[in-house]
Amino acid sequence: MPTFNEELNVGHVLEALPPGIDEFILVDGGSTDGTVGVARDVIPDIVVIQQARRGKGNALVAGFASASCERIVAIDADGSMDPAEIAAFLSAMDDGAEYVRGSRFLPGGGSTDITRLRTLGNHFLNGIANAFFRTAYTDLCYGFNAMTKESVEAFDFPDPFNSSLGHVWGDGFEIETMMSIRAVKAGLKIAEVPSFEADRLNGESNLNTFRDGGRCLRTLIVERMSVARSAGAPDSFWNARTAGNTLHRRGLGQA
Repeated sequence: MPTFNEELNVGHVLEALPPGIDEFILVDGGSTDGTVGVARDVIPDIVVIQQARRGKGNALVAGFASASCERIVAIDADGSMDPAEIAAFLSAMDDGAEYVRGSRFLPGGGSTDITRLRTLGNHFLNGIANAFFRTAYTDLCYGFNAMTKESVEAFDFPDPFNSSLGHVWGDGFEIETMMSIRAVKAGLKIAEVPSFEADRLNGESNLNTFRDGGRCLRTLIVERMSVARSAGAPDSFWNARTAGNTLHRRGLGQA
């Protein structure tokens, strides 16, 4: 769970987490409020990690690198994501998925937070991604996702704890797009599950529609160019929807 000044929200999210979770990791971006203290009040043995660099992407990668469990779920601290939905992510992994994305645009999903402009931008980016990589993603830029510990290596991120690197690509909100595409390029078994996004409980989002949308677009272009340059690109990938809980394999050469 990446956090930055979420004192008023983080406790609500942690209290709503389902039972049976073996490890809780909070990655803090230098909060100046009581975020960490509130988290420890709710879960005394929560693992707290301080970011070496800035940005949501760096926080997530630091959390992935620190996790010791076989399955990892990333959820925001602002209360917009329902922890009860974690069961659906784990169910998709039971069915064979290695990387599971939440989608606000599948039947059963939705959002009271996303604006019309952001919806249009998301559909635009989805269209480009699906055309570039022959995928069928419905929600490329949503941060509720899960993965196996082993699959984290497929994302090939720089050391999240190396502060000497400065700000690197992937440290920002482009992280979800980058993970989605690199999962495809690595041939991971991918699934989407419906997810409902509520308004954040308190405070304002750090997301900037045009700035962060542009970063996602740049990510798609850079990742597509890397496929064209790589003679060792995978011959196939897995694309899955949760309809019937079935994973459907599609090849890169298919329409």
